[in-house]
Amino acid sequence: MASGKKFLGKIKLKTDKVSPVRKTLTFPIFSILAKSGVFLAVIKSKENSGRWSVRYLMASSAPPINGKYEVARIKILLLGMVSWPCFSRPRISVDFIGICAIILPQMEGYINPIESSPAGPKKRVLFVITQSEFGGAQQFLFQLLQQIHKDNYDLHVSVGKDGDGSFSRALESLAIPHSIIPSLRRNINPISDLRAISRIRELIIAFQPDTLFLLSSKAGFIGSLAGKLSPKKPKIIYRIGGWSFNDPIPNWQKKLWIYLERLSAGWKDIIILNNKKDLNQAEQLHIKAKMGMELIYNGIDPYRLKLLPREEAREKIFKLAGSVPDNKKIVGALANFYPTKGLEYLIESALEINDHNSIVCIFGDGAERTKLENLILKNKLEKKVFLLGRPPNASQYISGFDVFVMPSVKEGFPWSILEAMSAKLPIVATDVGAVSEIIQNGLNGYIVEPRNPSQIADRINSILSNELDAQEMAIQAHQRVLFSFTLDYMVRQIKELL
Repeated sequence: MASGKKFLGKIKLKTDKVSPVRKTLTFPIFSILAKSGVFLAVIKSKENSGRWSVRYLMASSAPPINGKYEVARIKILLLGMVSWPCFSRPRISVDFIGICAIILPQMEGYINPIESSPAGPKKRVLFVITQSEFGGAQQFLFQLLQQIHKDNYDLHVSVGKDGDGSFSRALESLAIPHSIIPSLRRNINPISDLRAISRIRELIIAFQPDTLFLLSSKAGFIGSLAGKLSPKKPKIIYRIGGWSFNDPIPNWQKKLWIYLERLSAGWKDIIILNNKKDLNQAEQLHIKAKMGMELIYNGIDPYRLKLLPREEAREKIFKLAGSVPDNKKIVGALANFYPTKGLEYLIESALEINDHNSIVCIFGDGAERTKLENLILKNKLEKKVFLLGRPPNASQYISGFDVFVMPSVKEGFPWSILEAMSAKLPIVATDVGAVSEIIQNGLNGYIVEPRNPSQIADRINSILSNELDAQEMAIQAHQRVLFSFTLDYMVRQIKELL
């Protein structure tokens, strides 16, 4: 049975011994009955080729994988039946109740509420994540915790010291038990790292988790070693949102991270990756967990994304930017100011944007801020490019953008792309990580080479100069995220591994 299938009701249905059925065709009634989950089944008798009956079936299914149709075997509940004469033959119907194969289309959520499974012993899960500010790993974990914290789990989250604390504050809003590990830092430091290993081992002994779930490279290595050294051996799951050896770092550091990932892979039961490029790299570099590797794409629910109305977002963006006329077109980006985000290439692209009635607005902050400010001054772009900081819920402002740009030189599966697609924005993104698995170049966005300001500017110019094409691209992007990258499916896949 396909993953995620549920049956309505607990009625045991019996199959009468009647004429064998030759064909069963099931058609979704999209316009009227799709929301209620009612389907029309036309059943044809083998012995009486001209005789038909009509059934209404009730079914419940989660959205299929990647927005495609999939075949599922489900129980059917007979609600009614009609019959009619065909080809001047006597009026008959075929009595058939049992198991029927149907094709399920993409549906928004479940058709009817599904009863939860009986409560059993709660599964204990300890999450360890390196930084306390929101990035891709924190966004993934927060989305997951929002969905499972009320389920049959005992959860605890341990967070490293680095960052602005925004992720820790978000955990408080969910009332999820969490702790800070001061010695867990992003950069390698032998003394701090040994202390972090000892502290995580203490947490494992105290909390007694069934599953130790590690996020980011540093937590992955240190956490898995702590798990290996613990008297109780939990299942160890490591989710990596982009290999650290792909960062713009010196070659010796790249080689060190490859060695550490290969060494620690044998301490981990499962490694989760979110894009095929990273999965292929793992295979080439012989990085393999004991139970194997899992590819799980990020997912989002566009209707839960809190976006400001477009005009309100634009008004607030212009206010943050200072004395800027409110009729400007906005080329926008949303990123932490890390070297991997390639924001300098977006700033340099502003020199080649033809539309003089446009500005570049970048939401975010971080260690690269001074470097980016100096680049703006050097190129005399003070009235063209604006660094708007990191206001609370910064993603709510993207609805005011005319173009969304992601100029990264390294990514895993960028959440910002999913948010931009949810906001129905035309997108320009570099070909890193999962981008080519998300964006169909020229259809629902443009893909450009990393570190290429001219290509970025060229695609921005194409979007700003053709409003109709931009609107069509934005609609296609929204459809892509609705049908292919659902939050429910991502969460369901993770829960199966816990």
